[in-house]
Amino acid sequence: DICGLGAGDGSEGAKFWRAVLTEIKNRGVEDVCIAVCDGLKGLPESINTTWQYTKVQACILHLIRNTFRYASRKDWDELARDLRPVYTAPSAEMAGVRFDEFADKWGARYPAIINLWRSAWEEFIVFLDYDVEIRKIICSTNAIESLNARYRRAVRARGHFPTDQAALKCLYLVTRSLDPTGRGRARWTMRWKPALNAFAITFAGRIVPSTTN
Repeated sequence: DICGLGAGDGSEGAKFWRAVLTEIKNRGVEDVCIAVCDGLKGLPESINTTWQYTKVQACILHLIRNTFRYASRKDWDELARDLRPVYTAPSAEMAGVRFDEFADKWGARYPAIINLWRSAWEEFIVFLDYDVEIRKIICSTNAIESLNARYRRAVRARGHFPTDQAALKCLYLVTRSLDPTGRGRARWTMRWKPALNAFAITFAGRIVPSTTN
């Protein structure tokens, strides 16, 4: 579900994100179990201020993509193979061992990559606390990025909007066009069944099944 659309002033600091999250909370979102972020400044702090018990996790896919930015293209395949044991490790301890091996091999050539992962480590290892069904759901923000790509295409096609409200109307219509019949949502709901069972066990007492009359 898309919880809301809003227009900012161009800045994305903690104050901005706090306002966005507070609005969502005031509209009825009482608890968030896991939030997956891609490094936006101020967002993790604002999440935990709004929902105290939320686990903030770094987007694994963003970490991997940012890794390649610091490396020569000829090393990408080997880097990807050497990183995989880190983010697929069964525990944070094993991930640390695998990362030390990765750092020993690549640290001299690409110190910025090692610093990148170490600076994101505490938010990365949250991912390793969960079983495979939950990991499949939270490993990336691809679904959101796909939506953002559609938004960008719609905005570029029009070029200019007289007001913020006009721009938001355009984005709203794009959102509505993604699944006009509701059948797509039903398919995604079925895919969530294994993960929902894992979430219910991991976050016992915090996930309450919805009821219909």
